[in-house]
Amino acid sequence: MEKHNEGQARDTGLTERWNAAVSGGRAPGHKNMLLLIQLRWIAVAGQVTTIVIAAIVFGVQLPLPYMLEVVACLVGFNVASHLRWSEQQEVTNSELFLSLLVDVISLTAQLYLSGGTNNPFAFLYLLQVILSAVLLRGWATWSIVLATCVCLAGLALFAKPLPLQLDHSRGIFSLYVQGLLLCFALDAALLVFFIRRITNNLRAGDAKLAALRQRAAEEEHIVRMGLLASGAAHELGTPLATLSVILGDWRRMPAVSKNPDLLDDITEMQTQLQRCKAIVSGILLSAGEARGESSVRTTIHTFLDQLTAEWRASRPVAAFDYYNRIGEDLPVVFDSALKQMICNVLDNALEASPEWLSFVATREDDMLVMSVSDSGPGFAPEILAQFGKPYNSSKGRPGGGLGLFLSVNVARTLGGTVEARNRPQGGASVQMRLPLAALVLEEESADAE
Repeated sequence: MEKHNEGQARDTGLTERWNAAVSGGRAPGHKNMLLLIQLRWIAVAGQVTTIVIAAIVFGVQLPLPYMLEVVACLVGFNVASHLRWSEQQEVTNSELFLSLLVDVISLTAQLYLSGGTNNPFAFLYLLQVILSAVLLRGWATWSIVLATCVCLAGLALFAKPLPLQLDHSRGIFSLYVQGLLLCFALDAALLVFFIRRITNNLRAGDAKLAALRQRAAEEEHIVRMGLLASGAAHELGTPLATLSVILGDWRRMPAVSKNPDLLDDITEMQTQLQRCKAIVSGILLSAGEARGESSVRTTIHTFLDQLTAEWRASRPVAAFDYYNRIGEDLPVVFDSALKQMICNVLDNALEASPEWLSFVATREDDMLVMSVSDSGPGFAPEILAQFGKPYNSSKGRPGGGLGLFLSVNVARTLGGTVEARNRPQGGASVQMRLPLAALVLEEESADAE
């Protein structure tokens, strides 16, 4: 039951992400509706052109007022459709079905007024049938097929043929054969053009859905890692506290207090122990323990300066160049997850290049850009191709690559990105881009607090 509920919740979350993704752009159904509107404008232009050529050039007697009324109704329907679908983004199968049904009815009306089944353009019904097979569900497609068959049968029973000689013996010079060739060319060209575009829309929708599924799987993986880390942090609390007491007792022992070398070793051990306790506290903080203290109100300069100073003091880096080029200081809110994201990138760079690191923070328009560069061997092509994926690492040890994986997802949650590249002069560079809107405190809320 719990697995079923988890799966249902995951599917619900995926649906919400899909709706959010398509609300910012256009869903495939909406794009397909716009394609049908474009096709209808082509149909209007084609009908007017055909009526003018048949009546003026070939002198065919047609009920022009009635045929132009059908064209006017089609234009009105298309204008209304354009106004409606320019605002509404979600298009259902039934709405696409009704749209195609209107096209079938308008074509039937024009054929009824221009010779019925003797009109070579009766084969344009195939265009509607094929489009329905691509766009609609099974019941709607078969409904279009049934509607076209009924319309053709009705034309054969009730439509009056035009007083024209079919004259098939003239071959290509027959007016009917020429119309048939033109109808085939129109059918083929429109089907190739629009079905390719419809297929591209469907592929784009499938690709977006696949990306959302991948992101949901990654976020589920992060949740599991968070649960494991939280449990491990709780378990580590007791032994770390015990070690802290023992080291304090040792420090007060006369044999140790009179020995400078042992005293230095114990001091270093206590420093590293405090770092371990801080890491455990950070894990519990990120997991939801003491959530009220997880977000810290500060300024962007203060946060980055303190973070780099703490990181430099606790890591064995030979040379560390830090440049804060942001300019104007801004009030911001940072939490432990963001701090851990930056430290993960710095730690990975340190492991690849313990001799030299560079950390540069700049501002580009409304984005905070932080770049970490090293002089190590750089990223392998296969690592760059899968950058940010879990366990994507060349370190060859269990759990490798999780630091960058978590950093990428923290940045993504804030609406930012993490990108990696190899430097031309050697080494690698990882760039973190975060929107300031997700970090900066509004003046009103700051005053209220």
